[in-house]
Amino acid sequence: MQCVTNKGAGAGLRERKKQATRAALSEAAVRLAAEHGAENVTVEAISNAAGVSPRTFFNYFDSHDDVFVMMDPDVGERVRRAIRDAPAELSPLDAVREAMAAELAEVELRHEVWSLRAKVFQKSPHLLARGLGLHMAEERDLARTIARRIDPDGPGGPDVHGGTGGSGSGTRSDSAAPAGADPCEDADIELYPRLLAAVAGTAARVAIEHWYAHSPPLTFPEIFRDVFTHLSAGLPQPPAQTDDRPSDGRTTES
Repeated sequence: MQCVTNKGAGAGLRERKKQATRAALSEAAVRLAAEHGAENVTVEAISNAAGVSPRTFFNYFDSHDDVFVMMDPDVGERVRRAIRDAPAELSPLDAVREAMAAELAEVELRHEVWSLRAKVFQKSPHLLARGLGLHMAEERDLARTIARRIDPDGPGGPDVHGGTGGSGSGTRSDSAAPAGADPCEDADIELYPRLLAAVAGTAARVAIEHWYAHSPPLTFPEIFRDVFTHLSAGLPQPPAQTDDRPSDGRTTES
């Protein structure tokens, strides 16, 4: 048992180092692109700013554009794994909320970089289109995972991307399907998993935008959970704001 524990600790350290290198490359790329434009930033410049070699760059990203679009290519698999491993008593909505909240905590820690990235996308439509394609692929994978959680023996098919995020290469997972992937390939997935996956993505985007725009006296994870509280309640119109209510419309109920 001691040997297993030590091995796990070593693997954890190696993974943290990989994540730190990937984050350094992404941050360097975004900052350079915000100043000079993504099209004018080379792999060599990004690698130099991050303190690594161009060869190391390609250990983490398949192409120049990926460094802007795929800041953490394993996040989708981690979310899906958390949903698969969530306690059986959790509803699908709650399982998705907890899985995404654990990953989105990074947004608050790296808010400046994420804000700069959004500005880079605005100036580089091809990056925005590529990011949208990857988002759609991740959404379909999430819908399939939700479907399998609801009915493991149903027609949703296997969770085909399970486990790919753990590969040692650090490059993109198989879930990074091309933007033109045919949605009809997942026609066997029922309406509810598709809707929940789409709503979850929208919930994350709305929470991020609200936090950036208003800088309320709440942490980002709190706002994200409030979004899901509204969803769980069926989206009724909240009560009128009073002096003893926070400005973002949160209720005081636990």
